[in-house]
Amino acid sequence: MSGPVLNPATQERAWEELSSASFDVLVVGGGVTGAGAALDAATRGLRTAVVEQRDWAAGTSSRSSKLFHGGLRYLEQLNFSLVREALRERELMLTRLAPHLVRPVSFLYPLRHRGWERPYVGAGMLLYDNLGGARSVPGHRHYTRRGALGLAPGLDPAALTGALRYYDAEVDDARHTLGLVRTAARHGAVARSSTEVVGLTRDGDRVTGARLRDVETGRTTSVRARVVLNCTGVWSDRLHDLAGGDSPFTVRASKGVHITVPRERFRSETGLILRAGKSVLFFIPWGTRWIIGTTDTGWDLDVAHPAATSADLGHILRHANSVLAEPLTTRDILGVYAGLRPLLAKGTGAGGTTALSREHAVARPRPGLVSVAGGKYTTYRVMAADAVDAAAPDLPGLVPSVTAEVPLLGADGYRALCNRVGALAAGHGVTERRMRSLLDRYGSLTGEVLAPARDETSLLEPVDGAEEHLRAEIRYAVTHEGALHLDDVLTRRTRISFERADRGTDAAEAVAGIMGEVLGWDARTRASEVDNYLGRVEAERAAQRLPDDASAAAARSRVPDSRTVS
Repeated sequence: MSGPVLNPATQERAWEELSSASFDVLVVGGGVTGAGAALDAATRGLRTAVVEQRDWAAGTSSRSSKLFHGGLRYLEQLNFSLVREALRERELMLTRLAPHLVRPVSFLYPLRHRGWERPYVGAGMLLYDNLGGARSVPGHRHYTRRGALGLAPGLDPAALTGALRYYDAEVDDARHTLGLVRTAARHGAVARSSTEVVGLTRDGDRVTGARLRDVETGRTTSVRARVVLNCTGVWSDRLHDLAGGDSPFTVRASKGVHITVPRERFRSETGLILRAGKSVLFFIPWGTRWIIGTTDTGWDLDVAHPAATSADLGHILRHANSVLAEPLTTRDILGVYAGLRPLLAKGTGAGGTTALSREHAVARPRPGLVSVAGGKYTTYRVMAADAVDAAAPDLPGLVPSVTAEVPLLGADGYRALCNRVGALAAGHGVTERRMRSLLDRYGSLTGEVLAPARDETSLLEPVDGAEEHLRAEIRYAVTHEGALHLDDVLTRRTRISFERADRGTDAAEAVAGIMGEVLGWDARTRASEVDNYLGRVEAERAAQRLPDDASAAAARSRVPDSRTVS
């Protein structure tokens, strides 16, 4: 199976199409909602374009908790409709739309109190099991303290009286978002990254398109569209300002920080969920590591570069250690990432971000412009469909959404390939373990990733400094997945930047070398890419030693983007 190509040549063709063609829908924003909206519009037969000012999933959509989940804690807020909707979406992802990227994961909920807590939590989990309709994951189970410690011997016996275990699903969010973009392109959408919207064109009160700037070269053009969909998340107000007039809703940014630690530092065969003040803390299994998070605090600084602080790391470690037999320290932290949730503000009160809505809103503030914001990663497909539906007055004859029936690239045939993993591994000259990991990243596109290695066997060698990945994957990131800069590969096409203690610095030279061969980088460009990435890592490390958001944000902002977004 082959997928559509995103690379510098298609970037150039996309620029020419944006400059010369007219579109039914222009989607602004290449996160999960924008990518989902592009797929939704394209599969309704609409002439669609999607633009992103940096890289696909460069913002919130590569920095989530990596979960497709209903949100167990929203039951406590009596938000049954949100949980039901999210659980239905989780089931779609697991069974039909993205089984190669989304897989079941279990979580243990330690009980701290005798008597009331077990029936209270158990009733919630029973409701959680049944709200979403059909399900492909097991139902919840009750455990005594001994049974819980058998599953998770790394827990402190004094920290629990028993436990319950339930199931959700995990996902590589950046690769999933990229899969949406490429699937939209398969269905005819024009997709271009490194493309900033610097203005909106209007005919009277109607928005008729946008003015674009190529952030790699500085050139500009205009694109015509019957509808512009604002799917820019925490950047939403900026596009409303370009349109003139008041914003139809207020979006507040909430910072969520996660850390990764070695899997052996917490012995458990299941993930973990804990109460952490007004929020929750997850231990999410991630290969040979745990992802632990998240925080939930307001952020009103540079939305392009949310920075984790020493206080954030301390918060995570403090709540994690409240149940661990062997406490974690900062020396155990391999990687850190921080993202921003675009939350809908309710009025102008001073409540914390945990009280703001995770549900989404869609508005049509003027003819030809639709905005969507809020929501959860899990419900991106619903948000995307609602946004396109809201454009119906500008799109006569609009047909219903069909994305519930459209698998992402790599999904078709994935399970059959998994049943042939031994033969596939032998045929491609890799180990069965390596083939399984490739199938879980690329699904039925794995053969396309490995095809160039027939003529260039060195592509089957591991990447120096990041042995979990093959050189073929780096090449494919450039030739087919739209990677233009070193951090695109180290941070999003792979997750080397937060999976390894060196944060990807040991692999930077090797990855830049492979990319440079495809992109035609000279020695100076390769050195610049590596220097920029090393500087970014050092800036993030410096921020994480500082106690507050303001000083951490200042430290992080000292290193510019690899793209020249103003």
